[in-house]
Amino acid sequence: MSNHTSSADRQVRRDRTHYLYLAVIGAVAAGIAVGLVAPSFAVELKPLGQAFVALIKMMIQPVIFCTIVLGVGSVRSAARVGKVGGLALLYFVTMSTVALGIGLAVGNLLHPGAGLDITEETASAGAAQAAETGHASTTEFLLGIVPDSMLSSLTSGEVLQTLLVALLVGFALQAMGSAGEPVLRGVGHVQRLVFRVLSMIMWAAPIGAFGAIAGVVGETGVDALKSLAVLMIGFYVTCALFVFVMLGLVLKVTTGVNIFALLRYLGREFLLILSTSSSESALPRLIAKMEHAGVDKPTVGVVVPTGYSFNLDGTAIYLTMASLFIATAMGDPLSIGEQVSLLLFMMIASKGAAGVTGAGMATLAGGLSSHRPELLDGVGLIVGIDRFMSECRALTNFAGNAVATVLIGSWTGGLDRAQLDRVLGGDDPFDETTMVDDHGSPQPATVPAEEKPPVLV
Repeated sequence: MSNHTSSADRQVRRDRTHYLYLAVIGAVAAGIAVGLVAPSFAVELKPLGQAFVALIKMMIQPVIFCTIVLGVGSVRSAARVGKVGGLALLYFVTMSTVALGIGLAVGNLLHPGAGLDITEETASAGAAQAAETGHASTTEFLLGIVPDSMLSSLTSGEVLQTLLVALLVGFALQAMGSAGEPVLRGVGHVQRLVFRVLSMIMWAAPIGAFGAIAGVVGETGVDALKSLAVLMIGFYVTCALFVFVMLGLVLKVTTGVNIFALLRYLGREFLLILSTSSSESALPRLIAKMEHAGVDKPTVGVVVPTGYSFNLDGTAIYLTMASLFIATAMGDPLSIGEQVSLLLFMMIASKGAAGVTGAGMATLAGGLSSHRPELLDGVGLIVGIDRFMSECRALTNFAGNAVATVLIGSWTGGLDRAQLDRVLGGDDPFDETTMVDDHGSPQPATVPAEEKPPVLV
């Protein structure tokens, strides 16, 4: 009887969040309408969207810290975490290379940008974008992963710093054995608190979506999109083919999971990304949903945060196609050798920039500035549509990370396939209220008793 009551209570909560996401859809439509009817007023609403994304980003580092510490600290063997991390990085590099190749092929096939003229205003916009880029060298990037202090890794805004410190804390708790279990329980309580705060913030999603969409439509309008339709449509089609054909095929062949079932499970996250144009806005929810779907904590804790910095499939496709578009529009097409060297540089330079609106364009400007400065003025050509392309980049990056989490969980024995089937089949819905599996549903993401860390002597 009590189980039936609990299930009924959870159904009520799910119904409430269902209305929340219907409100988000309505807010997006209203934002588009306001942006078209009153563009100057709509631009003033942009801070609403920025504030909502800032609230979500405020929660990302605590979520990642708790998830990784619980995942790493609860496993018996450090080699298990190393295996997950190594396989994840190998997979990320492989898929990014595939994405680059697909972008190159489509870009060379479509020849976007032919016949366009570069005005002085457009050129100045490209120069301004490059001036804001400020890409660090590889050495500076690596040194930047080390935070100023252990606690500053939770407040720096740098996901890779949080990842480093959380791994160190997790391995330390693993080495402490049973003495570390009280700390793990404490971190578990903190995680539940963080997810509860996040679920409260989500009720502001309609306001954030309204402001974000109204602002971008008010700034851009419809006319700016017409001359760039070939690039936009080509980019969207390429990303769709990559997700549904390439990722879908890999997922189906290696695990038997249907890509459409997985993406349907993550439908609310895609809506959130579409309305905010930032894949980071859905990162905490991806962590919670992947654990609920049967992927264990070590896999989720390592793959998802790392993927947000290194698994940038959408950004790779964008950089290839945008570079070819600009070179063609400037009347100075890139040779195959130049394409490869420039885009490999961009793939490296973009690491750590995922989820930040506009980061793709900044990477593009920085790459052109260092490799082909004469093409830099062409960046201004796509300033007007970058926001719309940013949404597609974010959606593709998010889908790639979701697929990677399931794949690597399956390959390393960290996936409860029965639980995944129940979740994707709709038999075990995700608890939107707490975002934590502590309401009596199966908990495959938790570590079995026999894997509790032993006392090390």
